[in-house]
Amino acid sequence: MKTINLLFKACLLLWLLTGNQLNAAVNPKPFVIPELKEWKGTEGTFVPTEKTRIVCPSGQPELLRIARLFAEDYETMFGRKLEVAQGKATAGDFVLALQPDKKLGKEGYGIKVTDRVQLSAPQPAGIYWGTRTLLQIAEQTADRQLPKGTLRDYPDYDIRGFMIDCGRKFIPLHFLQDYVKIMAYYKMNTLQIHLNDNGFKQFFQHDWSKTYAAFRLESDTYPGLAAEDGYYTKAEFIDLQKLAENRFVEIIPEIDAPAHTLAFTHYKPEIGSQEYGMDHLDLFNPETYTFMDGLFKEYLEGDEPVFRGKKVHIGTDEYSNKKKDVVEKFRAFTDHYIRYVESFGKQACVWGALTHANGDTPVKSENVIMSAWYNGYAQPKEMVKQGYKLISIPDGMVYIVPAAGYYYDYLNTKYLYEKWTPAHIGKEVFEEQDPSVLGGMFAVWNDHVGNGISTKDIHHRVFPAMQTLAVKTWTGAKTALPYEEFDRQRHLLSEAPGVNQLGRIGNKPGLVYEQAMVAPESETPHREIGYDYLVSFDIEGASETPNTVLFSSPDAVFYLSDPIRGMLGFARDGYLNTFSYRIHEGKRMNIGIEGDNKATRLLINGKVVEELNIEQQLFDEGKAKMNYTRTLVFPLQKAGQFKSKVTNLKVYKKE
Repeated sequence: MKTINLLFKACLLLWLLTGNQLNAAVNPKPFVIPELKEWKGTEGTFVPTEKTRIVCPSGQPELLRIARLFAEDYETMFGRKLEVAQGKATAGDFVLALQPDKKLGKEGYGIKVTDRVQLSAPQPAGIYWGTRTLLQIAEQTADRQLPKGTLRDYPDYDIRGFMIDCGRKFIPLHFLQDYVKIMAYYKMNTLQIHLNDNGFKQFFQHDWSKTYAAFRLESDTYPGLAAEDGYYTKAEFIDLQKLAENRFVEIIPEIDAPAHTLAFTHYKPEIGSQEYGMDHLDLFNPETYTFMDGLFKEYLEGDEPVFRGKKVHIGTDEYSNKKKDVVEKFRAFTDHYIRYVESFGKQACVWGALTHANGDTPVKSENVIMSAWYNGYAQPKEMVKQGYKLISIPDGMVYIVPAAGYYYDYLNTKYLYEKWTPAHIGKEVFEEQDPSVLGGMFAVWNDHVGNGISTKDIHHRVFPAMQTLAVKTWTGAKTALPYEEFDRQRHLLSEAPGVNQLGRIGNKPGLVYEQAMVAPESETPHREIGYDYLVSFDIEGASETPNTVLFSSPDAVFYLSDPIRGMLGFARDGYLNTFSYRIHEGKRMNIGIEGDNKATRLLINGKVVEELNIEQQLFDEGKAKMNYTRTLVFPLQKAGQFKSKVTNLKVYKKE
């Protein structure tokens, strides 16, 4: 007995002495966004070699397509081309396979990392999401290593999305294309594109005819309806949807009516409401229905419709409820377009408004999705009783309205990460994964037309929200990582393969690029430098004509001599901002441009001489205010044709 006790004590001592080392050898859960649901770590790592392949079974074209996408993205991110093969895998390979697993569902996947990486899922979507996880883990080390272990991952919610207002501000096609890729990288699967809207008349002399309005899609039925300052051709919009489909992202196009419709009444004034404003359709005029039927039909009819996806959003929010007959007409309008969209084989989506527009006229609810945005307009649990399925998009939590001074300029990501899931719609709280709540979204509304906000400013606001909401719509309430650690580590990840809308250069503050001389029409390896930065250069001035460019990118131009006044300045998104400073012939100096998400500063010989910050503009005799933003993500891609001598270019990434 004494011998047994001594042996037990010896084993206990050995365990105490070595336990920490043994535990340390087990790989901790890798950081990815969204956070992994299940992880069992083992010891060691898998490091790809020159012989590593991506292997999938023969006779499965969809798996082969995903394998090729994975290979393309791997090469884009890491500069290494992996062979894609069909057939038998060996040690060192990535292996993709479809395998049944009821718990994983239609989007879940499993990965086992040993001497090879085995990625399996019940459906192709899960395989694709699994490749995103592999890329995210790989990009965090120089040798692209993966920790050995087994993981299983699956979403809490089917709809994980983002809505962008392209009506009040034109969002270029390339930006939307990048957003499809960003969303796919973070397993966000729904992009709602708000195609029409208008500004507020108090910023346009209270005159509806002068108030900005836009519809962003080419129309043959109504030639000239598409906004002249920016629209998508049908072919472009179809190709955008195909890009999304290939990455398991669904685009939901939205034509918003019967409010927010000034673009339509500008085109056809007789369908506008004289009583409620020309941004409202006249619901008592039969021509209103003729017009809207023709518009929806153009994009829904045929074997290859312009709106390719399963869902179409018909708007239906924020109409007057002052009179009962108007409420009943609104309800009839909503019901009509739900059924009209369905007649083309689509599922209708609506904004929640039927508590606000409570009435007697029946509105179809079966198989209809409602965006639950404000409980005063649509009480969520009552809408569920009526038969609607909900997308959680509560305005007081997930609405971004850039620089407007209401809702959020930047979302409160800490609160959302710690407290919110799609089960929380305003003050209404459902059970987690309640089948009535299909998922969650967040939104950008560009309410203040002409406020100087750029697409780069929008992205600066959206990207941290995208990373956060990706977690909360996939992983849900059961996040294990504290917010502070999540917020620190999220910066380690790319936006998406080949996407750098933030203009990041390098990972550490300090000098990130320099060039001894900038020759006219030369190029740098960088498209741009994002907030916060300092770009400085020495210049020996020459006589420059107006419209002389120093640097340009597809999104911005920095002028040595702006087109109007011949000053230093910059243009982006259709806005021109100039400093009160001119280049003088024969004068030598050092010029610095410093930029962040609030201001752009001009430095001469190291000293700030002018700051273009957020400028408050007054309208309607001071009753209406707008914050005009003068920011710049500095373009670096190509030098212009200038006469001055530009040397000693230095680009700094600030803290």
